[in-house]
Amino acid sequence: MADDLRPEQLQTYFALVEATALLHHAVEQHLRADGGLSYVQFQLLARLAGSAGQLTMTELADGVVYSRSGLTHQAGLLEKAGLVTRGPSPDDQRATLVTITDAGRALVEKVLPGHVEVVRSLLFDPLSEEDLPRLGDIMTRVRDHMRALPPRSVTTRKRRTATGDDRRSPS
Repeated sequence: MADDLRPEQLQTYFALVEATALLHHAVEQHLRADGGLSYVQFQLLARLAGSAGQLTMTELADGVVYSRSGLTHQAGLLEKAGLVTRGPSPDDQRATLVTITDAGRALVEKVLPGHVEVVRSLLFDPLSEEDLPRLGDIMTRVRDHMRALPPRSVTTRKRRTATGDDRRSPS
């Protein structure tokens, strides 16, 4: 079929998926062992620590590419652990602001050196100095192409009707 992937495209796709899964697994193991965090929780804390310390739930969901309901659950767990606080935005009463606490910043600082070591050893050590800019350029173009699509926070969700049909519902 004309729509099939060529063998080299399929091979590249599977190599990317497998490499990503292996890296994600190693990072997740490190984060759980050193900080008691899931990968998503680390992403949320790291985004907050890298910003002014405060983002809306929508900004966080779009930034980490995570569902709104999943983000709400994860933010609740982080809040319960004293790593973030949540509250209404003074600028938009529909928005909820998430703010990293001092304990959240300290945890990011604690796990970051090990996180960097895992990423360096698995992703960057096998690359030559010439590989790095090429890989960076390729992945940036792919990411930017994917990010050109509307973020998940503005797309409609499917819901099941009583008959089992999938229907689009406004978000």
